[in-house]
Amino acid sequence: MSTEKEMSFLEHLEELRWHLIRSSLAVVIVGAIAFIAKDFIFDTLIFGPKKSDFFTYELFCELSKKMGQGTTFCLQELPFRIQSRAVSGQFSAHLWTSITAGFILAFPYILYEFWRFISPGLLSHEKRNARGFIFIASFLFFLGVLFGYYIVTPLSINFLGSYTVSQEVFNDFDLDSYISLLRASVLSSGFIFELPILMYFFTKIGLVTPDFLRNNRKFAIVIVLSISAIITPPDIASQIIVTIPILILYEVSILISKIVYKRQLKKDVQTS
Repeated sequence: MSTEKEMSFLEHLEELRWHLIRSSLAVVIVGAIAFIAKDFIFDTLIFGPKKSDFFTYELFCELSKKMGQGTTFCLQELPFRIQSRAVSGQFSAHLWTSITAGFILAFPYILYEFWRFISPGLLSHEKRNARGFIFIASFLFFLGVLFGYYIVTPLSINFLGSYTVSQEVFNDFDLDSYISLLRASVLSSGFIFELPILMYFFTKIGLVTPDFLRNNRKFAIVIVLSISAIITPPDIASQIIVTIPILILYEVSILISKIVYKRQLKKDVQTS
């Protein structure tokens, strides 16, 4: 006999509130550490893609040489400066960047709190099937964050920072604009890489099937290309580079959906 009593709606809301409080507290604590580590966060991480010796630029340069293209993709200097024109601009950038860093680094714990909230409503076999959820979801998120930082961000900064309509105009980017570009690239890539996890739950609740995903692959490609066009500069090479991993994730999602769907059918047969 189960010792767990059924909770009312208000009790569920109260439970959810405490999970959100603990998650927010984790973000604040990790964000405070990031706030203290200002030099590393800004000089090394935030302004890393602005420097010509950034890992991605050097990698593209080496690949260009090995492919017989000489120094075509070698970057000498990014012709723009970053400035802050608001009185509280630098402090605000420091504060919100720390909070963003806190959210990214505390993401596994946020997932843990989310799991603690939904797990009491799952059956024992559903809990067993979902083992590793936090690890896999965190791994995919961090993989997406790295992809956004090392691929999407440098491509965007290189293209937009070098783009000019006239020699009379010099690019002086506002600090907030620069950080917003980096933040959007990193977070959007992190959430996009959660696609297999999303398809897993959609299949579990019957919202999608592997056949549905396969039959609508052409529409998915259009959506993927649209997403790539949004988060990358409007040049074909950058869009292709971003599109490839997203398409791979979509194919992985079909495989995951197939496995989950077969398990669902097997369970339905056993219970009928």
